[in-house]
Formats: sequence, C-alpha cells, structure tokens
Amino acid sequence: MTLQSPINDELAAWDRDCLLHPTTHTAQHARGDVPGRIITGGEGCTIVDRDGNRYLDGFAALYCVNAGYGRTEIADAMNAQAQKLAFFHAFAGHGNEPAIKLAHMIMERAPDHMARVYFGLSGSDANETNVKLIWQYNNLLGRPEKRKIISRWRAYHGSGLVSGSMTGLAAYHARFNLPLDGFLHTHTPHYLRRPDMDMTEAEFVDFLITELEALIEAEGPETIAAFIGEPIMGTGGILPPPKGYWDGVQKVLARHDIALIADEVVTGFGRLGSMFGSDHYGLTPDFMTIAKGLTSAYAPLSGSIISQRVFDVLAEGTDKFGALAHGWTYSAHPVSAAAGVATLELVDTLDLVQNAATLGPHLLSALREALEGHPNVAEIRGEGLMAAVEFMEKPSERRFFAPPMAVSGAISAAMLRHGVIARPMPEGDIIGFAPPLCISEDEIKRLASALRAAVDEVLPR
Repeated sequence: MTLQSPINDELAAWDRDCLLHPTTHTAQHARGDVPGRIITGGEGCTIVDRDGNRYLDGFAALYCVNAGYGRTEIADAMNAQAQKLAFFHAFAGHGNEPAIKLAHMIMERAPDHMARVYFGLSGSDANETNVKLIWQYNNLLGRPEKRKIISRWRAYHGSGLVSGSMTGLAAYHARFNLPLDGFLHTHTPHYLRRPDMDMTEAEFVDFLITELEALIEAEGPETIAAFIGEPIMGTGGILPPPKGYWDGVQKVLARHDIALIADEVVTGFGRLGSMFGSDHYGLTPDFMTIAKGLTSAYAPLSGSIISQRVFDVLAEGTDKFGALAHGWTYSAHPVSAAAGVATLELVDTLDLVQNAATLGPHLLSALREALEGHPNVAEIRGEGLMAAVEFMEKPSERRFFAPPMAVSGAISAAMLRHGVIARPMPEGDIIGFAPPLCISEDEIKRLASALRAAVDEVLPR
C-alpha cells in the first residue's frame, strides 16, 4: 500500500502534532528533526512504509512478530471473535471460549509444575501482577517482611512503576523517581565485561553467585521475596548466560526460600529454539512472564504463569479472606485471546520452534563470517534467533567508543539504507537481531550482507 504524497504529508504533520511516541526524542520528533516512518503493511519478514519502501525486519518489531507479518489466519480469527463476542470481562469467574482454550494451550506447553495463567495486556503489567502475587503469597504465609525483589543491572522487565524498578537500565530510572524502595540489583552476567580480565568463565560465575549471596545476606534473606531474570538478557544487549550461571542462582534461591520469576516475554514460544527459555536453561520458576510471541503482537496480550505451590497458597487465602482482589479490565480479552490461539496453532503448523533451533546457528555463523577479523568487533553472541554484535574502539583493552551508541546508531541507520532493520541497543555500541521465527536462510544471508556493508561504511577496516 502506497499513499499519495499529500496524504503522506498530512499524516506526518498529524504524527508530529498529536502523537507522543514511546522511547523517542520527543522534541526532535515534534520539530521534524528526525524522519518519522509510518508503516502501512507487511508480509512474512518484510514491512512496507507509506512510501512503498520495503525492509527486512531483523528485529521482529520488538522481538514480537514471531509468526511474521500478514498472517491472515490470525487476523481472521480476531475478526470472527469480534463479530461473535468483542468483549466481556473475566471478573467473578466469567469466561469466554478463546481465553479458556488459550489458557489450556499454554498450560499444555508450560513446565509440569506450573498451575494457572493469569492474562493481562503487556509484559509490564504481567510483571506488576507477579510482584503483587508474590507479596500476597508471603503475607498469607505470615511473613510480610519478605517483600524485596532482586533483579540484575541491564535487565529489562517493563516500564511501569514496579516493572520499571526491576529494569536495570539507567534511562528507565532517571527523572522518574525509580527504582522504588525494596527493589535491588545485582551484577550483569556478561563475561565480556567481567571485572577481572584474567577470570575464567567458571571463576566469573563463582563471582556472580558469591555477590548474589552477599547481597541476600546483607539485606537479610527473610526480607527477600523474589529474584527476577530473563533466561537470556534481551534489551540489555542480548546476553546469553555463562555456563553454570542459572544452576548456581537457583541453588542460592532455594537455600533462602526466594521465589524465581522467569521473564519469558522475549524467550517464550520459540525464540531460543525451545518452547520456553526456562526449558532451554533448566529453570524451575515460581512465575513465568509471557507476552510478545503469545500473539505475535497481532493483539496486546500477556500472561503470568503461576506455579502449583504458589497457586495452592493463593487459593487457600481466598477461602480465608475472600476473592483475590486483583484484576485488569481487559484481562482475558476474547479478541486478544483468539489471536493467541491462532498464533500458537501457527507456531505448531509452521514448526517455528524448530526453525529457530535450526536457523539460530546459521544466523550466528553468518554474522561471524560477515565481520571476520574486523578490529572493532568485541563479541558476536547469541542463542536461537537472538544475536548481537558488540563494537569497541579497542576490544583488547575493552575501550568503548565515546559517546556510547553513536557507532551502533550509525550502523543501524546504514543498514536501513540497505533495506534491513536492526536495533542499536543500550549500554555500549551493540547491534541486536531477533528476526521473525519464520525467517529463511536466504533472508539471514541478506541480513548479514547488509550488516557488513553498513559496518564497512561506518568503521572502514
């Protein structure tokens, strides 16, 4: 779809004058200093803008359009549900067919020890739900002081008050009076940036576990409710955990009776080549946060998957104190749930989990081949269909470019000129990739070729 120029100009003016965009330089956008990109269509791994330009989407929008663009199966399911029942609330035990079916489909795929799923609309609100429920869980057990939450620096868990407090990125705290009291952060499990370059990977894991244990002891384990972590860090730089990390973390948490929240917003439903990141890394969480790939972002929907041990306490609590007093108006929204059902059916029909497992190694090898021997490449890392390239001025000395993100921003802009979308990521000069799970080997080659051309423009050898 290509709009006529007068309409294009009018839309651009309305965009500048009426819409406040998320994570955008507000003043520059309002002045028109940066070009707005109005997207009008898409198919497979390609999106189309209002001027008819076509781009290979190397980041599945925001890690989320896993099934790809233009899937009529999802759109048709949403349309059919909207005509039948567009909405009714889920309070006081009311249900609707697609939400009930989707809950069943999720629980069939979730680890065996998980018991129920609570639906919201975004990963942020799902993490808010998780914290409220773990607080109520501990209150019901007679330990109200057990309420602090530990996250990691560079983690991303959302943009709300609680979820933003758990996020470990400075920009999400600055000038928002965050983090709130009781939200703590421990070290980032990124071996490249270990505090001592002489550390082996095993020694670095020992360091991380020792520091976590020290934080818990300093705060008092009786005050710590939960530890939250993405199985593989996403927005903080796409950071696969070092070997043995999650095993060590879980042993510490079990010793101190601290719940584990696995934030699977990015990793859920196939991104790593496993149904969940918890499966991939051997996690046994008390809560799992899902969103994004649940509907391939065709409709807003999230979920908090709750373990049996937590559910049993919450259920007993309602026998004593009455109904669980937590709810969002749009929880279990039937149209969003219909999108979820259709998406999970496509995940199975298209074998997207296996495609991610098969093509993940191809993505990493293509990136490494494209940038082989480049003096500014500090690390090429990833797992499944998540990958990142980190650039430094002098990698051997871990000397960063200044200011940070200028180089990665220039590379992503150059890639866009070559028709490929990549994402510059915070905390350094990092280019991230997380394409739709339906990507092909030829499209991966095109992505890697665009990266090489862009890097040669910005950082000639």
